[in-house]
Amino acid sequence: MTELLIALKSKSDIECELLIMHHDVHFKEVFELGIKVSYIIRKVKKDLSIFNQLYKICRASKPDIIHCWDSMTALYSVPVCKLLGIKLVNGMITDAPPLNRFYKPRLRARLTFPFSDIIVGNSKAGLTAYSAPKYKSYVVYNGFNMNRIDNLIKREVIIEKLLIQTRYIVGMVANFTVFKDYKTYYKAAHKLLETRNDVTFLAIGLDTDSEFSERLIDHKNKTCFRLLGKLSDVESLINVMDVCVLSTYSEGISNSIMEYMALGKPVIVSSGGGSDELIINDLTGYLIPPSDPDPLCEKLDFLLNHSEIRKNMGAAGKKRIEIDFPLNSMVEKYITLYKLCIS
Repeated sequence: MTELLIALKSKSDIECELLIMHHDVHFKEVFELGIKVSYIIRKVKKDLSIFNQLYKICRASKPDIIHCWDSMTALYSVPVCKLLGIKLVNGMITDAPPLNRFYKPRLRARLTFPFSDIIVGNSKAGLTAYSAPKYKSYVVYNGFNMNRIDNLIKREVIIEKLLIQTRYIVGMVANFTVFKDYKTYYKAAHKLLETRNDVTFLAIGLDTDSEFSERLIDHKNKTCFRLLGKLSDVESLINVMDVCVLSTYSEGISNSIMEYMALGKPVIVSSGGGSDELIINDLTGYLIPPSDPDPLCEKLDFLLNHSEIRKNMGAAGKKRIEIDFPLNSMVEKYITLYKLCIS
């Protein structure tokens, strides 16, 4: 969304306004764009005043389109769009969850899809998983801005700061949530450390430094882990990794995987969902069975022992991002959908 806003700001015929429902904004670039930013903050979990706040803002600004980016904002947007005659682009599909009719975003999808003018998913698997109606559903893959990997912090600076003394570094960038399988990642790491002592494992993302995360680390291997929590400048940290992992249960098109590949890193990722659309198995990385530490450990060991394969996989991954997932393609597809929506 941030990259899209940056691109749309340069279009003379498009005006944007951003509504945010949380004070914790990770991508601070949105405040440098010169667009209007408003906050709609819930006082309690089920705060019905949100509808009124959103209605007042939209009645004053008279937008042609509301583009929501998750299931809750879709739920809030539907009645406002219908009352004010605003078109709704429902962009809530960013994962590809397994079938579970009680999964809250799936319930919200059932409530909001009938009233959405266009439904956007960032993967084909996501649209299928949510049973999005085909006649108004579109895939727009995330686009990667290659400028993000300019001006990286030097490798030796990162290594010194993290007190890393091992030859190799393996990392996973993901928030510590029920959707990310850190348990399998840590198990595979411990298994690998039974046979070698030349690897440090990084965990980067919200709550990776929490007590719950730390409990999964065997005390005898504690010095081989860096649980770093939520950080900015993630690209510089990825740049020091030799192999990048994403162990997960549900995924659309993962920004972490795109960052890994754009930085020329070989990847090992749980198969399924949008990851199967992003990664070419055995060429740009490995797709492995989910929730199984053994194949993850095996592939890690193999890649760490074969530098030429790491190099070739990383180069192939970077080329794929440059050719098949460019930022300008994402932007143009969204603009096309906006025009379609109001035509």
